Amino acid sequence: MASAFIRACVAAWRCQLASLLALAVTAVGTLVVLALLLLPVGVGFRLLPPAARLLRAASDRARGRAGRWTDVRISPPEPLPAGPARAVLGDEGFWRDLGWAWLEPVVGGLLVALPLAFIEYGVFGALVQPFVWRLLGDTNWYAFVLVQSTPTMLAALALGLAFTAAGVCAAPAVLRLHSRWGRLLLSAPRSTELARRVDRLDRTRTQAMDTQAAELRRIERDLHDGAQARLVALGMTLERAVRLLDSDPPTARELLLDVRRTSAQALEDLRGLVRGIHPPVLADRGLGDAVRALALDCFLDVHIEARLPGRLPSPVESAAYFAVSEMLANAVKHSGAREVHIALEYEGALLRITVTDDGRGGADASRGTGLTGVRRRLDTFDGTLALHSPPGGPTTVTMEIPCALSSPKTSSC
Repeated sequence: MASAFIRACVAAWRCQLASLLALAVTAVGTLVVLALLLLPVGVGFRLLPPAARLLRAASDRARGRAGRWTDVRISPPEPLPAGPARAVLGDEGFWRDLGWAWLEPVVGGLLVALPLAFIEYGVFGALVQPFVWRLLGDTNWYAFVLVQSTPTMLAALALGLAFTAAGVCAAPAVLRLHSRWGRLLLSAPRSTELARRVDRLDRTRTQAMDTQAAELRRIERDLHDGAQARLVALGMTLERAVRLLDSDPPTARELLLDVRRTSAQALEDLRGLVRGIHPPVLADRGLGDAVRALALDCFLDVHIEARLPGRLPSPVESAAYFAVSEMLANAVKHSGAREVHIALEYEGALLRITVTDDGRGGADASRGTGLTGVRRRLDTFDGTLALHSPPGGPTTVTMEIPCALSSPKTSSC
């Protein structure tokens, strides 16, 4: 409860900051419009490029604030062209930034001012009215209360506290709404988004083909060095046993016992290979129970919360299973954690997996902790991986995979 109140107060402060920044955006937008008006006399051609870069810096900071404050991700447009003013005028992202600069003070600024107005008016009723109501005369109205006696002053005090609480509680929702409004104006143009998506799909397709080829080579190597070698040895031992069966039955019996041991080892190798390709528990019970089976094999204290309304497509379940397996292995080997919390949820055609450990933190995806491989695995499904691991912990990995349910719920997962 206390942490929620603190977050609401922080959101209210951020609303105040956003309202002040909206005024600064007006100044930048005015500078850009001035450069556009001066184009006919030639001065604007020199003024427009630096003014456009200043505007882009302001819009980039707004995109970053939206992500940090409310987790609303706004994809940036392509960088401004480095050429003359004509190149800037032909950039679609520049015109979107300019539209945002003029609409943000009017719409966005007024939006974030709403909780501030409630808070300030509430503070006036709660902290000022009790002391000055006698000095304001018989026409002292606070909202719908005529403050002219001690009971009405107490009513104004209670109403002021209610206004203040309403403003503070509404601040987080208003801040999220403001970020979504900013995303509507500041997101990259649709053509840019489509080009990026095509480029990403081309890159992930190449990575998927490389990963598939490497996986096939691994399976072939495991078969050659494991089960195949044992089966060859088994055949040779059987041939020796057949030759000795009539002349030396005791030796033949020992060889047959050795064949039995070798066949059991070959079978175990094949089972291990199959589990590495697609674990049987995943095929039989689904992702929720398969992750619970992983937790049973981990010596850490693993807590699992699975809210999956049904079975997911088999490739998605496999990718999610091995991603969670890698996260548990990282927690064991690198973080020094004692507890791990895993949340599996499906909502809005999106599978979200959150893995949190109480380790030392400081994880870095570029230091070979396996996160790069997991990210490549998720890229195949247009999925994402986000890492938050401050020094001292905790470490939180959030993985999202867009997918559709393949069947309604049939098990306890």
